[in-house]
Parts: sequence; C-alpha cells; structure tokens
Amino acid sequence: MNDSPIGIFDSGMGGLTVLRALSARLPHEHTVYLGDTARLPYGTKSSETVSRYALPAAQSLMTRRVKLLVIACNTASASALPALTKALAPTPVIGVIEPGVEAALAAAPNGPIVVIATEGTVKGGAYKRAIHARANGVEVIQQACPLFVPLAEEGLTGGEIARAVARLYLAPLRSRSPKGLVLGCTHFPVLADVIAEAIGPEVAVVDSAATTAAAVETRLQELSLLREARSSTSRQYLVTDTPERFARVGHLFLGAPVDPHAIEVVDLP
Repeated sequence: MNDSPIGIFDSGMGGLTVLRALSARLPHEHTVYLGDTARLPYGTKSSETVSRYALPAAQSLMTRRVKLLVIACNTASASALPALTKALAPTPVIGVIEPGVEAALAAAPNGPIVVIATEGTVKGGAYKRAIHARANGVEVIQQACPLFVPLAEEGLTGGEIARAVARLYLAPLRSRSPKGLVLGCTHFPVLADVIAEAIGPEVAVVDSAATTAAAVETRLQELSLLREARSSTSRQYLVTDTPERFARVGHLFLGAPVDPHAIEVVDLP
C-alpha cells in the first residue's frame, strides 16, 4: 500500500489548498483529488444532504485504492466524518476541523477566536465544540460568509468586490477584539489577503491546510505507509462537472497549473 495514492475529497476546488500543502510536505506521495463540482456548494445544504453526497464521493476514491482519505471540506468534515470513518474502515480518514482548531489555538491560545465558514459549518457548530473541548474558556465568534465560496470559485479573490464582501462580513467583528481568525472553509485561503485587511493587522489569520498535511504525515508514519522516493509522482483529478473550468481556475488554489489531461469526469449516485 505504500505506493497507493492519498485521496482528497472536496465539494469543489477549495480542497486544492490542502493538496498544495500535502504536496509541499509529502512530495513523493501519489494523490488523487475529487471535486464534486456538479453539486457545489455544500455549505448551504443540510447536514443530511452533505452526508448523502459525501459517501459515494469517498467510495469513488476508494475504488482508486487510496491508502488514506482526507476530507478537505469543512462542511463535509463537520457533517460526515464519523460516518465516513466507520464506512471506510480500516482505511484512515482525516478531516480538516481538528487540524484547524490546533492551528487556531496555537495562534490565539486565550482567544477570542473568530471562525468564518459556510452556513452549514457555522450552524453545525463543529469548530466551537472542538475549540471548547480543548480550551473551554476561550470565546468563539462564528460568522457565516456564504459569498466567499462563489467568489473563490470564480477567481474573484482581489479587487473591490472581494474587499466589499469581506468588509461586510468582518468589519463589525473588529469591535470584539479577536486575536485569531480561522479560515473554516478550504475555499477561503485564496481570499486571505482581503480577509486579513478587513479583520485588521492585529488578528492572526490561520487555515487548516498545513496542520492537516502534518496530521496526514503523522498517520502515515504510524501505519508505516509513507512512500519512498523512487520515481515521479502522479497527480490525478476527478470532477463531477465542468472539467475545463476546473483546469482554468484550479491554479489559484493549487498554486500551480492543473494539467487538463489529468482531469477525469466521474458520475456519482
């Protein structure tokens, strides 16, 4: 299994930020990424619907013989991680919420901590529960930012439109004197500059990509599944719709061009 790929699943392109961190930390690992672009966004849907979407997506990646699955979507991590962990056992499954909490508390151990996320993640309260499980007295301020996902997916990551939306969501929170802000959606890192500008320079902005990559490395080490450098690595991409758009915009999240010839369209039930 050492030569088997790591699977990464997201509702669209946002999880490419996690793939970017994984590729930097574990450059010898094969990866296969699935973006459920036909049913994006997940963040406005019910927890039950997200769980129903996530299971066949994860099972599709399992047919590629992945040795570990990363749920690189905060909404899916909040709604479906326990069910996926049980359904895919013994294959290990890692979500992005616990690594994000770890990064937030490292940056602002005494709070207050702002969590910005999709409506579904905020409504579910997964970040708040996870932070309080580690640091019960830390104040957590949650803010849904539903327009950030379509802005990111359209590549509108700078300019006055993105700044105006960021100010709308975040400027009112500055009066609460937060010390840290969690990017509680993997689409949000590409908007980090306008988010940091809106929340203020005194607030540490953190995302879960780097800590998720570290968690993956640790788990693979524990299972003796790290791949040694032997030959070139493969990067496969699966999408459920619009492969041309995925190739065109994906570089904003991945930080490198997405090879159109490495993209395959798949059907999910």
